[in-house]
Amino acid sequence: MSNDQNRPSTVNLAMTGASGAQYGLRLLQCLVSAGCRVNVMVSRAAQVVIATETDLKLPGTPPAMQETLSAYSGAEPGQVLVFGREDWFAPPASGSGEKAPLVVCPCSTGTLSALATGASNNLIERAGDVAMKERRPLILVPREAPFSEVHLENMLKLTRMGAVIMPASPGFYHKPQAVEDLVDFIVARILDHLNLPQDLMPRWGEARAQDKRKG
Repeated sequence: MSNDQNRPSTVNLAMTGASGAQYGLRLLQCLVSAGCRVNVMVSRAAQVVIATETDLKLPGTPPAMQETLSAYSGAEPGQVLVFGREDWFAPPASGSGEKAPLVVCPCSTGTLSALATGASNNLIERAGDVAMKERRPLILVPREAPFSEVHLENMLKLTRMGAVIMPASPGFYHKPQAVEDLVDFIVARILDHLNLPQDLMPRWGEARAQDKRKG
């Protein structure tokens, strides 16, 4: 059972240029539904991917993007904040900012490389650097196939540094009936790692445990 004291009130969410924009957008909806404040960072490449893979068209400026994503996720005023790529005064940019986990979903292999080498050329990379140096939860959701040796080495390095690598590789044992079910599979796993409640899919063994309790 999850501990309410360990549930984050704020989550930093970065979306980068890998395929799988649906994962990040669905996660945003679920974080808002869970009552979290969400600091959102969207790379330029992610804007292109979102426009390609979904019907959502994000405007170019952070204030307009904030309005669009707030409406999309059903957020309360001020619940979703969007920060630009060089907004160094954003909370995720410093270890003295609010302690919050960072999820990069989807995470491009370029972002993997930048985080593995300590690059901080934009706010997303700096937020990842801060998460690692402050020992805060860092969840990276790559969506690539196949992985090259460089990709695998970067993932191994980041894992050893404390990051959780969660490839967007949904399972099928929950018998998905639609693409949305596959998206929810990964989002549910992310929420579990954030210690946030989710009812997107049952946890493995729950039905069996309930049967045993009844029997």
